[in-house]
Amino acid sequence: MKPRIHYTKPSITDLEVRYATDAAENGWGAKCYEYIGRFEQAFREHLGVDHAIATSSCTGAIHMGLAALGIGPGDEVILADTNWIATAAPIVHLGATPVFVDVLKDSWCIDPEKAEAAITSKTKAIIAVHLYGNVCDMQSLCDLGERKNLPIIEDSAEAIGSEHHGRRAGSIGRFGTFSFHGTKTLTTGEGGMFVTNDAELYETVLTLSNHGRARSQTKQFWPDMVGFKYKMSNIQAAIGCAQMERIDSLISRKREIMSAYRSELSDLDWISLNPEDEGTVNGAWMPSIVCSPDSGITSDTLAERFRSENVDARVFFHPLSSLDFFDSKPENVNSYDLPKRSFNLPSYHDIEDSDIHRVAAIVRDLKPTGSF
Repeated sequence: MKPRIHYTKPSITDLEVRYATDAAENGWGAKCYEYIGRFEQAFREHLGVDHAIATSSCTGAIHMGLAALGIGPGDEVILADTNWIATAAPIVHLGATPVFVDVLKDSWCIDPEKAEAAITSKTKAIIAVHLYGNVCDMQSLCDLGERKNLPIIEDSAEAIGSEHHGRRAGSIGRFGTFSFHGTKTLTTGEGGMFVTNDAELYETVLTLSNHGRARSQTKQFWPDMVGFKYKMSNIQAAIGCAQMERIDSLISRKREIMSAYRSELSDLDWISLNPEDEGTVNGAWMPSIVCSPDSGITSDTLAERFRSENVDARVFFHPLSSLDFFDSKPENVNSYDLPKRSFNLPSYHDIEDSDIHRVAAIVRDLKPTGSF
């Protein structure tokens, strides 16, 4: 059997091991938050934002941000139907209702016109998810938010390295969130980050993140509100510090991989890859292909071929409204159609050029049924 090609794995060097070891050996007592502070500062500087809070997950960061905005029972939050459950779960946990709208055909991100049409008197926020590193139409969304007095939130879990007209993804909306899961461009194993330029919102989320204890509170073990426990560990942050020292090369390598796939597959007019519209930069977290509806190539076909070649590629996200515990919304045509003919390609940092060629060859060997 051919050697296994994994779809993703982190880039860990001696630097990460050294920092994590130091945190495990010495990061206690007065130094228990040392790496956390360093990580937050490095991330703030990289993103160009005023405030950052390291969290245990991107989901936790979204949860606290929504809670800080006062979102709760009876409220609605609009988001794209093509998504992972992690974006919708915090809305449900707060007793609010996720409202799923369709995505654009080309970017696979939320359709601003569909988002506007879904606004009601109950709408309290719109979440823009930068899917697979693709950048949402933030100009249209921010204009919409300003007109309707609604906060635009950026779920940038998959968008480290992505930019929109000179601003990094996650730094544009009312607040942004990031994931450092082991599959991501930058990893701490598990973990996330909450970022904002809103000082008041930052203070509220900071309090929520530590069991509701405000940093101005002088009484020991005296919470000021009922909060959460979504803090990142110092050892995780140590790994994050090492990754931040390598962030430019980590992003650059992801973009190199995307470019290699684009070059290998550029002559196939029955597939499209992640877009990079004028004025944007795609962080290229997850190179993905969408086959033309006329090609006859389905996700099932792709899955079977990759599996037979011992390649661990993965499917697109299913529309959230297709899940049993949400109301079905088949009118979200693109969200229901895209997963039927799409696939994510392997893209870990140290993938060999020969492996990229091998993956591309699988796609090239497929036989579309249409005329191309």
